[in-house]
Amino acid sequence: MSTASRNSTSRKKDFQLKLKKGADLDELKGLLASLPSAPAHHAAPAPALAAPAATPTAPAAAPAAEGVEITSPMVGTFYMKPAPDAPNFVDVGSVVSVGQTLCIIEAMKVMNEIKAERAGTICAYVAQDGSPVQFGDVLFRIK
Repeated sequence: MSTASRNSTSRKKDFQLKLKKGADLDELKGLLASLPSAPAHHAAPAPALAAPAATPTAPAAAPAAEGVEITSPMVGTFYMKPAPDAPNFVDVGSVVSVGQTLCIIEAMKVMNEIKAERAGTICAYVAQDGSPVQFGDVLFRIK
């Protein structure tokens, strides 16, 4: 009777559908026995990669205390100047006002000016000229 309540078969012309409720205990044991070996191989390299990644994060935290991060509002290519032979929009130590252009991010052949949302002094460049940036990447630090 329990087998009838767990299994159901429906037959029609050239079609058969069989439903089974729950999994067999032997199948589950076999799956569980095979799973621990696969993650164990992947788990060993992960801590090795995580440890070096933690080291560069600590020095990056110290400069963050020196100023407020200005982050990229989009994905694109970061440029510090309007043209290859032109001077930078701002340099470290430059005093900027709200609305002043800080850099350009090129996205899909469109040059987007990134303007300062706060006044202050540029204390650090984080992004490199001509490098790709992602949404949220730190471009400058301002205090």
